[in-house]
Amino acid sequence: MYKIDNRIRRFLGIVLLANLTSHALGSALSENELKELLGRIRERRTNAPHVQADFREEKTLHLMAKPIVSSGKVWFEAPNKFRREVRGNSPSVTVSDGQVLWIYYPQFNSAERYSLGKRSPVDSVIAAINTALNLQDVEKTFQIKAAKIDNHYELELTPRSGSMQRMFSKFNLRLNDDLLAERTEMFQPNGDRVVTTYSNQSRAAIARSTFEFTPPAGTEVTNPMGR
Repeated sequence: MYKIDNRIRRFLGIVLLANLTSHALGSALSENELKELLGRIRERRTNAPHVQADFREEKTLHLMAKPIVSSGKVWFEAPNKFRREVRGNSPSVTVSDGQVLWIYYPQFNSAERYSLGKRSPVDSVIAAINTALNLQDVEKTFQIKAAKIDNHYELELTPRSGSMQRMFSKFNLRLNDDLLAERTEMFQPNGDRVVTTYSNQSRAAIARSTFEFTPPAGTEVTNPMGR
């Protein structure tokens, strides 16, 4: 497995949009109801391709006694552009314009650059991120279970491909009645778990420059994949 896996896991919580707590608490969707729901989600993405939100993330690691908590903001433009800013003691900025992925660490004045579309592990993870945020052709990539609980929807997604399964074994999505993310829960093969909650969600237009990144002068830039 590439060393990139550990770096990718640090920001994979961008995309994971919520949690399926229990099918017993609500009404499981039939196959036709699920297709109708996914159709509504895609229609919303087509009519309003931008989404932004504040987030709070809690990582439970099997090697650590206490979870790691972080917060920040995420922006997304369908089908494949995103930006994620983590604030606090360990800030970072992750930006993708659909062709290049940057991870910038201001405390260390360093940045990592990844070219996309090279059939690398990065591409598999970015595909998972974009599928989760955009839910485009999600049936081809994931096995899906879904339920309607109160005024929100709960989806459980299990990746079909081996490359995605190496990054996470399952992730759960909770969407509010406006079909925006409220909570995500990702389970990794090693037992680690990442829970992300979203607030102040908006479909307002996002400036194109949000998905562009130029390293500040003096930044040490590396290409971990050598490309």
